[in-house]
Amino acid sequence: MTTELSKDILYELENSAADAEKLLQDLCAIPAPSHFEDERAAFVKKTLESFGAEGVYIDEAKNVVFPLHCEGKNDIICFAAHTDTVFPADTPLSFRQDGDTLYCPGIGDDTANLVNMLMIVRCILRRGLTPTRGVLFVANACEEGLGNLKGTRRIFRDYAGRIDRFITFDGGYHTVMCKSVGSHRYRIEAATGGGHSWSAFGAPNAIVELSRLIGKLCDIPLPEKAGTKTTFNVGSIEGGTSVNTIAQNASMLCEYRSDDAETLAVMKQRFDDAVAAFRKDTDANITVTAVGERPCGQADDRAAQEQMIRRCAEISERYTGTPCARRSGSTDCNIPLSLGIPAVCIGLIHGGNAHTREEWISRKSISVGLKIAARIILDHFKATS
Repeated sequence: MTTELSKDILYELENSAADAEKLLQDLCAIPAPSHFEDERAAFVKKTLESFGAEGVYIDEAKNVVFPLHCEGKNDIICFAAHTDTVFPADTPLSFRQDGDTLYCPGIGDDTANLVNMLMIVRCILRRGLTPTRGVLFVANACEEGLGNLKGTRRIFRDYAGRIDRFITFDGGYHTVMCKSVGSHRYRIEAATGGGHSWSAFGAPNAIVELSRLIGKLCDIPLPEKAGTKTTFNVGSIEGGTSVNTIAQNASMLCEYRSDDAETLAVMKQRFDDAVAAFRKDTDANITVTAVGERPCGQADDRAAQEQMIRRCAEISERYTGTPCARRSGSTDCNIPLSLGIPAVCIGLIHGGNAHTREEWISRKSISVGLKIAARIILDHFKATS
């Protein structure tokens, strides 16, 4: 299978860079926190329709879905890139250029990848290319954080038994995901009677008790299994009323992760045991609420999974000239892999400072990513002269 693109496709891609940058700037200006992607989804749908796409729809999870020759097909390949970002709706989305570098919150994760996928859809539609199987293009919602992969879960529910391959464009083009990282996420709240810091001194303090619990959780021994990695994190904490008030309430968000289902299960048991033991050692009322769960998993067809990984890495290396490393990751691939369906995540840009307001990408990497996306996607279309 070739890694080369035809001269006419390359010519079109080279002349699409300016349009891609304009689309990138327009999309970056639209806030899209997880669960609130409505405006960006509507813009993407309108963009696809302007390219000539027919049958595009937005589902209840706020995914933008474009099925191409999927009618009656049970061998569908799904290409996806997520619309949501980690930033709250009131985040200033200032887009700026400094030499070859483009800056904006969310620009690389995942807006530029989404743009490159959309531009390949335009190329396909302009040329009237015919897929060799059912092809599903999805601008999916709720990939980030507590979005809990809601968009991809919906796709695999709506197309249950029909998607047999999944490729998501996310991150940078120097890595390809080869293993899914599962996670369990919780909100833990501590409640006490509180009181005045002087007159009620000595009464249980919710912040102190929650801090004690954090210490206990951080002391949990992480499971050790060759070839796996497990982590634990407290991501946020809040509570209290004033400097002279014994806190009545405090809460935190925490998670543990692993790229192995067995160690993830061990971690859950240790987490549950630690919380149960702490409840016996505190006067505070401790409430634990699960707020997110990302499953681990592996493809049933390991050979097909390996073939997809190698193919994506080969294409990336062809157009970047640099090695494409394998890594574990928590992406939309978690859902298909948990169902035993081969899935790969690969990026189409080069950038940095993801999940910060200083997020950036290399302007030159857009055209490189267009070539990578084109070759990966066109593997599933009839050859052009």
